[in-house]
Amino acid sequence: MKIKILIIDDEDLFREDLALLLKRKGFACRTASSAESGLEAVGEFLPDIVLSDIVMPGKSGIELLSNIHLIHPECAVIIMTAFGTMDTAIDAFRKGAVDYLLKPPVMDDLLNKIKRIMQHKELLEEIKYLRREVAEDVESLSLVGQSAPMKQVLELIKKVAPKSSTVLVSGESGTGKEVVARAIHEFSGNSEAPFIALNCAGFQESLLESELFGHEKGAFTGAVKEKTGFFEAAGKGTLFLDEISEMPMALQSKLLRVLEQREFYRVGGTTAMSVQARIIAATNKDLRKCVEAETFREDLYYRIAVFEINLPPLRERAADIPLLVDYFIRKFNKEMKTKYVGTTPAAIQALMSYRWPGNIRELRNLIERAMILCDSHTITTDGLPPQITKTETGFSIDTENLKEATHAFEKNFIQKVLIDSKWNKEAAARRMSINPSTLYRKMAELDIKDPTAVAK
Repeated sequence: MKIKILIIDDEDLFREDLALLLKRKGFACRTASSAESGLEAVGEFLPDIVLSDIVMPGKSGIELLSNIHLIHPECAVIIMTAFGTMDTAIDAFRKGAVDYLLKPPVMDDLLNKIKRIMQHKELLEEIKYLRREVAEDVESLSLVGQSAPMKQVLELIKKVAPKSSTVLVSGESGTGKEVVARAIHEFSGNSEAPFIALNCAGFQESLLESELFGHEKGAFTGAVKEKTGFFEAAGKGTLFLDEISEMPMALQSKLLRVLEQREFYRVGGTTAMSVQARIIAATNKDLRKCVEAETFREDLYYRIAVFEINLPPLRERAADIPLLVDYFIRKFNKEMKTKYVGTTPAAIQALMSYRWPGNIRELRNLIERAMILCDSHTITTDGLPPQITKTETGFSIDTENLKEATHAFEKNFIQKVLIDSKWNKEAAARRMSINPSTLYRKMAELDIKDPTAVAK
């Protein structure tokens, strides 16, 4: 769709010539000869950008600014004048202008300003979209926080979010580490500031340094202009460093200095720049073992692990699977315009019996696939891949009540592990990756009797 530009100027020749030049560049243009007719055109045309003269009969361009934004708040206004002064420019910016242009304009300069404005608009739209996505993801965190491990994670997020402390989010791949980082950012006092994510494993060392710190023009071969790094771009927001364990050792020392001194230098630069952003790091590896293997700096580990949140794998929170499935069904119903209402008992039984090596990411992809394959409005085992349906549980669920089905699965699952462990509670707890006290509580809740205790 063409970018729409409205030109408001009382000089007929200038106004029409400028419109003709912009039309030749591919823009959709309309013109108005006065502030009053310009306001009417704003309401009818809804331009992306208004080019308005300052000195006109009736209302001036400065007076026009607030009226334009009342009619069309998303419109960007560039003020034009042949009599430019610093005071005029400052007044225009205070009233809401996004830029200032001297008449007659240099065409390349005007085109560059239009390009920057539209890039900024696109960025704002992307931020709005991401905010909707973040809101849904944060909602999913609350929704599926019914299991004890996730309730603990949510409590930690709420406690650390208002602080400025560095956070380390650890957990297996696919457990939702970036979702947790975004939730911390969203619940912080700087949620309106940028959230910038960088995968440390996705770049070569020299490129990663440039992405983080930026570079000056001529800093290295190919640096034809200066570049803003992510530390700088994040402002007072959040910089999320994913897969921090993959950061090269040379860069680790520079990151440590940034965290300690709260300043950095662009590559090839000599001016110290302050860091205002909060740093959240994530890893799917045990950083303590990386320190022992001398692939990760010990001092950096202690600096980033000020507050650690460990995400449990999906296999340790089977009780959350039905809730996650319900969340993903609602999410994909909106995206794919479908009307799924749930899953069959056999399907949910199979999903809860699976070990989920890919964690939540694997479950998400699997539900999307199932909603494409299944012909009805319910996910059945026919829509699940063989690795899910071949899982043997040793029992069946004859209820469609979610709570009853979850309790039935937990009871049979725990009984199976206890039997395999010859009713050794400590051994069974280790196999299920839970505390023995949790196991004893579950046995009481689910009325699981120990036959060896009865026999004594």
